[in-house]
This record gives sequence, structure tokens and C-alpha cells, in this order.
Amino acid sequence: MVSEQIRRHIEQDAFARALGIELVELREGFAECAMRVREDQLNFHGSLHGGAIFSLADAAFGAACNASGQTAVALEMNINFLNAVAPGARLVAEAKEESASARIALYHLTVTDEQGRMIASLHATAYKKNERFG
Repeated sequence: MVSEQIRRHIEQDAFARALGIELVELREGFAECAMRVREDQLNFHGSLHGGAIFSLADAAFGAACNASGQTAVALEMNINFLNAVAPGARLVAEAKEESASARIALYHLTVTDEQGRMIASLHATAYKKNERFG
């Protein structure tokens, strides 16, 4: 069970809030974040900017790997963009821990739209620091 203190700490991410990203679900090793695509997030082709998709996934990754209250930071993230996204779509990113040791954790992430269509798939590695915040 994730404490309210940890959840509030994670929800203070100013960059995620600026993009309209909300933390939907949080438990140790798992997070779900969602975002409604806005016009100001589109690229010059009129579809969602890849950086916005990555940022949504990164917010879910950060939440999942920090849910225990132990400070964790990204070592590596690899993204595959699979489908374009139009304005107004609601995207959901899920981050799931696949493996963890005392210092390193591996996560699989997906970003899907409202129809369940896969928008992006990611793998990410986190480094768990010897620090706690919650």
C-alpha cells in the first residue's frame, strides 16, 4: 500500500501537471497516468508530439519506481512509437515492474488510447538510490 504522503509527493511533479498528466493509480511497482491531448501538444503534422507521449510514459515510470518511497531515477528508457494520435484523444500510460534488485529495476510501459490501440511501448531501467522521501 502506498502512503498518501508518497502519492502527494509524486503528484507535485510540475512538468507533468503542466502537460495535463494525472496520476490515476499507484501501487508499489505499478502506476497508471492519463492525459487528454491538447492542441498545443501537436507537432507540425497535426498529431501528438512524440515528446508528449514520452513524457506521459516517463511520468508513469517515475511514479511506479518511486512508489515505495525510495528515491529512484531513470538510467535508460527505450521507446517505440507505434501509432499517431489526434487532438482530443485520452491516452493512458501504464508502468509495470518486471524485475528488481536492491539497486536496479526493470519496467515495461505501454501507452494506449481510448480504443485500446497501442500508441507506444517502452522498456525502462531505474536506479534506486540510498535515499528515502516517504
